[in-house]
Amino acid sequence: MLPKQGTLIHNLWPRWRSDESAGANLFNCHHQPPKHNMSDFDVCGLGNAIVDIFLEIEEQDFQSLGYKRGSMELVDQQQQQQLLQQFHDGQHDLKLVSGGSVANSIIGLSQLGGSGAFIGCVGDDRYGLHYVEEFQQLQIDIGNPVLFGETTGTCLAMVTPDAERTMRTCLAVSSHLSAKHVDAALIANSKWLFIEGYVFANPETGQLAIREAIRIAKENGTKIALTCSDSFVPEVFHEPFQQALDDCDLLFCNAPEAIAVTGDADVASAFKRLQSRLPSCVVTDGPHGAHVFHDGRAFHMEAVPTTPKDLTGAGDMFAGAFLYGINHGHTAEEAARGANFLCHKVISQVGARLHHGAKQFWQDALN
Repeated sequence: MLPKQGTLIHNLWPRWRSDESAGANLFNCHHQPPKHNMSDFDVCGLGNAIVDIFLEIEEQDFQSLGYKRGSMELVDQQQQQQLLQQFHDGQHDLKLVSGGSVANSIIGLSQLGGSGAFIGCVGDDRYGLHYVEEFQQLQIDIGNPVLFGETTGTCLAMVTPDAERTMRTCLAVSSHLSAKHVDAALIANSKWLFIEGYVFANPETGQLAIREAIRIAKENGTKIALTCSDSFVPEVFHEPFQQALDDCDLLFCNAPEAIAVTGDADVASAFKRLQSRLPSCVVTDGPHGAHVFHDGRAFHMEAVPTTPKDLTGAGDMFAGAFLYGINHGHTAEEAARGANFLCHKVISQVGARLHHGAKQFWQDALN
């Protein structure tokens, strides 16, 4: 169980009570969802609720692991615990942040002043308590995500000196997200539904949740956005991904993902093909900027020159900021400019999201 993993880094949680039953009681008695007028939700995200654990690791230590650089692989709870224990040696700093791909986007949107909701599952352990508490503070409505007696998902992101991140993810209870957990009211009263590609990796549960969420969105006139999350998603889960894409109004992907979705040989060809298929699409291409098609116009937005420290969360921030922009009276060009600038700020630090200054950065980008 991940509560045991939590004891490996208990020094990071000084204000928590030590017993898990106390955490469960807090969920039962004190969790109050943020108060919103339901019609005020800009975006409702659907995704894996994951606590990110960031580890800055030297090249020699990384090489000893034998991992493919920049990869993301799923591991079970025992493997994750062993990996965490390996680096709980007093020499490495483990930083915890509530996240998940689409969750990070919703957080970014919220930090800019947008109103967000999120659908995902956490356990009643200390990681789950941390997750609910953070979203509560951010005024993001996540309904009642806690599954009692379960373990919250974690992602260990190992950041090497070249700013690349290699991830090992234990989905745990986040993989239990299914159609029965989809909150119809949150989706029906949101302008957009934003679906995380990683959820396709759970055919027996997650794909049913996606289909149910899309059904509700279409019945209620909620627009649908989709992110690939990783190129393996459209490759391995090709048919269900393509079916969902047929219902989408907006696709977010990076260059390798665009090629995986379309089968084209290069980014330019993939972007052109996506334009012919979707009302809107965004293809981010790292230091080469972003290709955007929205409201019948295609354009390229240059990246902000940056010496990156950690590439984690760049695409998540872009999506959240872009969705904020197009929902708050900005043109697609302004939304992309602001999103690129916020990406620049995110990759200049360690961690998948900003903890302060997002609104000011947005204003700086547009002035």
